[in-house]
Amino acid sequence: MPSVTERPIGRAEAAFVAAFDRLKANSPQRLPAGTPVTQSNVAREAGLDPSALKKSRFPELIADIQTWVAAAPTAPLVPGSEVGQTRRRNNRSLRERLLSIKEQRDKALSLLAQADAHILALSHENARLKALLPEENVVHLGGAI
Repeated sequence: MPSVTERPIGRAEAAFVAAFDRLKANSPQRLPAGTPVTQSNVAREAGLDPSALKKSRFPELIADIQTWVAAAPTAPLVPGSEVGQTRRRNNRSLRERLLSIKEQRDKALSLLAQADAHILALSHENARLKALLPEENVVHLGGAI
């Protein structure tokens, strides 16, 4: 039987507490590492909507989060944070790959168009040369040639 100070916690609260612990330890499962601890981020890390973490439903947990945020050393918020830099670097890499692939596609289409033009020219040349040949006056007698 739980004591007076202990109370049973539900699944949502357990998920929020576990998410809060993971964010404090900088080992989140759903959010990128280095994500700051906030009420919204605790809810997101728990896999729930941020509006589900209400002070009226979880007053002790909200108080713990606010206490930890106030006491935790905060890194200055720089616009080019490490998480943002990594995303920009990945996006740049993807843009460069996309440009490279487009260039390869354009080059392949150009080579294909050149090959088609060359085949057409050779076909016309072949037809012209066949027209210049004298008519054969040889009669084939039976059998395959």
